[in-house]
Amino acid sequence: MPPYLSTVIGITAGAAGTVLLAPVALSMAGFTAAGIAAGSTAAGMMSTAAIANGGGVAAGSLVAILQSAGAAGLSATATAGVASVGAATGALVGGAVDWLKKMRK
Repeated sequence: MPPYLSTVIGITAGAAGTVLLAPVALSMAGFTAAGIAAGSTAAGMMSTAAIANGGGVAAGSLVAILQSAGAAGLSATATAGVASVGAATGALVGGAVDWLKKMRK
């Protein structure tokens, strides 16, 4: 196997996996197309943000951004950001695998 193949595989899998799983994670947290799900983590975040803001959730806050992504999907910029984080994580894991393989020889 060529050197660094695990790193390349890790980068690819990390980028693709995070882009595919981000909408699932948002939905599981309670940020849905129909709004914030009652009793969810998102509802708790919204409550905390509203209390801190005097009763409303500020536009541009983390809760507002996540709800927008949950309702409409990720923007191109957000998709690129998510893919970058996934690729970096995949590179670290793949690099560790390559390093461990090298150390076993």
